[in-house]
Amino acid sequence: MSVRRAVGIFGLAVYVGLWVLALNGASSLIAPLVIPPVLAVLIAAGVALERFLGIEPRRQHFQDPEDDTTQ
Repeated sequence: MSVRRAVGIFGLAVYVGLWVLALNGASSLIAPLVIPPVLAVLIAAGVALERFLGIEPRRQHFQDPEDDTTQ
């Protein structure tokens, strides 16, 4: 198992654990726990709308900074 997968599973377990706490009485946790899924849905809806309308994604233009160091 890769470290990335292990960290993802651990993060998901912590998130679910916080939801269990929130639903068992720590109601102050509900608002912060709702924000990430809402943002994910909004971003996914925006991407789906762009694809539906046929808008192509912007191409990223990376330019190497000029090296001003003296050698």
